[in-house]
Amino acid sequence: MARSLINIKVVTNVVGSLIIISGALMSLSIPISLYYKTDDLFALIISSSITLLAGLAVKYSTRHHKNDEVKKRDGYLIVALGWVSMTLFGSLPYVISGAIPNYTNAFFETISGLTTTGATILEDIEAMPKGILFWRSMTQWIGGMGIIVLTIAILPLLGVGGMELFASEAPGPTKDKIHPRIKETAKRLWIIYFSLTIVQCILLMLQVWIFMMPLIIP
Repeated sequence: MARSLINIKVVTNVVGSLIIISGALMSLSIPISLYYKTDDLFALIISSSITLLAGLAVKYSTRHHKNDEVKKRDGYLIVALGWVSMTLFGSLPYVISGAIPNYTNAFFETISGLTTTGATILEDIEAMPKGILFWRSMTQWIGGMGIIVLTIAILPLLGVGGMELFASEAPGPTKDKIHPRIKETAKRLWIIYFSLTIVQCILLMLQVWIFMMPLIIP
């Protein structure tokens, strides 16, 4: 009876895609570690490799079900398992690098970022290695828009629909307004979000340059 209610294979397939996305985003911290020559490089390489390999293994094992229809019950389970799996793997850089050796604390720090709660167990955040600090900021950046919105924008490219995921994540009547063009809406939201991020980075760099000018020019 349970098998007819939830398609475990398609749920597992989508969660595998989420893990792959998490590993890909985690790997963006590697160039930061290389640039600043911090001692978290090995931990980031290992963590992103483990995450990517795990995601690919899960995805490959259920590849024949990637085009199955995602029903509402499946969507609810995907949302729950998606948050948990991304948090489990997202905690690895903290633990392996020793920045947060206690896995419970690392789990808390990761899910705090993905849910953008603002809570932290760290007393001196800036003392963390630059690569780990970038990953921590990345989890908050992902959570700023919502990993499920990110997913429904990307998963159609991987052969998975995102309507039921959005229905599970979006509260109230909002989903009805966006329903007709869910994929296009998600992409536009992320284009705006990414553009605002670029503009913010440019403004911050400009601010630093302005404050540095009196020191450079006598």
